[in-house]
Amino acid sequence: MRSGFAMMLGAEDLIEVIGDAADGAAAIEACRELRPDVVLMDVQMPGMDGIEATSRIVAEGLARVLILTTFDRDDYLFDALRAGAGGFLLKNSDPDDLIDGIRAVHHGHALLAPEVTRRVIEKMTTPSSTPSTPAPSTPDSPAPALSPSLDVLTTRELEVLRHLARGLSNAEIAAELVVGEATVKSHVSACLSKLYLRDRVQAVVLAYEAGLVRPGD
Repeated sequence: MRSGFAMMLGAEDLIEVIGDAADGAAAIEACRELRPDVVLMDVQMPGMDGIEATSRIVAEGLARVLILTTFDRDDYLFDALRAGAGGFLLKNSDPDDLIDGIRAVHHGHALLAPEVTRRVIEKMTTPSSTPSTPAPSTPDSPAPALSPSLDVLTTRELEVLRHLARGLSNAEIAAELVVGEATVKSHVSACLSKLYLRDRVQAVVLAYEAGLVRPGD
């Protein structure tokens, strides 16, 4: 499978495959030696798994990480999110989606496969002690109290974060707020900086956990 990915990606313009590894420990050593821009990481591997490897690679600032998984274990994905992975794709993704995903992560954008986005968000923002599905929000539902950590944001930055958490791109947010895309980009950067977030994936998770948006919004 590694050879197949290497051949496919190596045929693309502006993508160079500089190495591969059979497990997490080997991946870390390869990153230290080769300094890649992006690592395409599996989760289940012999020895050190992809989650631990992702955590160490991100902590050392060696590369950005894109997880490619079958999504057969939810907890693997959520742990990888916390470990700092910049994106997730399924192994049955189209080759074009994989290539676009690598480029997106390289540019610092967060990426979640459409099939798993809602599942990831709901799993990470629903308390495990709640056995039943929460009632859907209505126009009369009281707004949840926001986390104090969001107090550092301006009103416009909160708006941008809310739209970002709904999965909108910078261009879509700009259209919603009737401002320039460069302005939105500046607000997104301010949100990440003020909240000490690594990327848009962490911003989405924080927005849900803080009550800025809720599953189903």
